[in-house]
Amino acid sequence: MKTLLLCTLFAVIFLASPAWAAGGGSGSMVEPKPVDPFIEKAQAAIAKQDWKQAQEIMSGAVAQNPGNAEYHNLYAYSLRKGENPPMDLVFRHYNQALFIDPNSRNAHEYLGEAYLMTGNLEKAKEHLAVLDRLCTFPCEQYTMLKKAVADYESRQAKK
Repeated sequence: MKTLLLCTLFAVIFLASPAWAAGGGSGSMVEPKPVDPFIEKAQAAIAKQDWKQAQEIMSGAVAQNPGNAEYHNLYAYSLRKGENPPMDLVFRHYNQALFIDPNSRNAHEYLGEAYLMTGNLEKAKEHLAVLDRLCTFPCEQYTMLKKAVADYESRQAKK
């Protein structure tokens, strides 16, 4: 019985290996997705917490390509993280990102966090429920928003 199980396991691993899937190691590689210069520059600014620079980069990106959900998402994120965030603009761009891509996990997480910033726990929980449906297993975005909701509820309970 153990031998049959081991043979089955070996067969599954062998058949699922990247070399087999790529045609038996013929040397063909899957091309990596090209790096988007707007996103790359914005992420570098975000890593330095230079929210103004990230906002400028993503504002230009949105103006150049208003149909890009990730541009709207990162623009809203950089606005929300900056000083005195204009929440109307934050919500507008997160919602535009979700209009373009209703399954954007990042936009759902960040929009939920924005709702918590404005004290709207119920709307944050709505986005948590969407992430629960979008993620087969708990994904990073679901885990982060769930923690943010729990932290918010804990702070509210102490008041």
